[in-house]
Amino acid sequence: MPADDNSIASEPPEGLDIAPPPPPAPEPVRKRPKPGERRVQILQALATMLERPGAERITTAALAAKLEVSEAALYRHFASKAQMFEGLIDFIEQTVFLLVNQIAERESATPSGTEGSARQAAKVVTMVIQFAEKNPGMTRVMVGDALVFENERLLVRMNQFFDKLESVLKQNLRSSALENGSGKPTADAQVAASVLTAFLVGRLQRFARSGFKHLPSENLDACLAQMLH
Repeated sequence: MPADDNSIASEPPEGLDIAPPPPPAPEPVRKRPKPGERRVQILQALATMLERPGAERITTAALAAKLEVSEAALYRHFASKAQMFEGLIDFIEQTVFLLVNQIAERESATPSGTEGSARQAAKVVTMVIQFAEKNPGMTRVMVGDALVFENERLLVRMNQFFDKLESVLKQNLRSSALENGSGKPTADAQVAASVLTAFLVGRLQRFARSGFKHLPSENLDACLAQMLH
């Protein structure tokens, strides 16, 4: 008498080990950022978005989407988008003026008269240009392009940044003018510092508005030598 079809189906072939299917893999648990870490991530994402050539005004919705969080999550760390831009400006100011102080300390340790004062001014300009090239998104903040339609105080802060930088250059170049025997060292230094600052801002603007194609460091040494001869 033939075996029941059901009994045949329920018994595996001899020698074949049929293991139960593996349990489903657990969904990855997203780690909770450490205190202050999310704030840094937000600023890094904003700076990265600003690096896109021709990028339009960045919205908090787009920023939140990039970070895969809600807009409400952004506002737990920053009261407004203006505060996010202020975070970038804080970074620019702290980094640049820390490097300015380091240049001054190194130059003061190896004094070389007039040449040293002019060289220090050239190193400051070079440092800012190198910072901009390495941080193109920050460059758009520095020249104000990313701040259009944002809070007016942001543009005021960036203008103050360049005013302070010009004062640093003026101080360097006044020493050079004194050592060269200038009868009006302060006025001469002011003119030279103004020229250097205008050159610097112009280079950064061209870099940002060319979609980061025209590097501000192009022929930089020759240009500085011409202005500081």
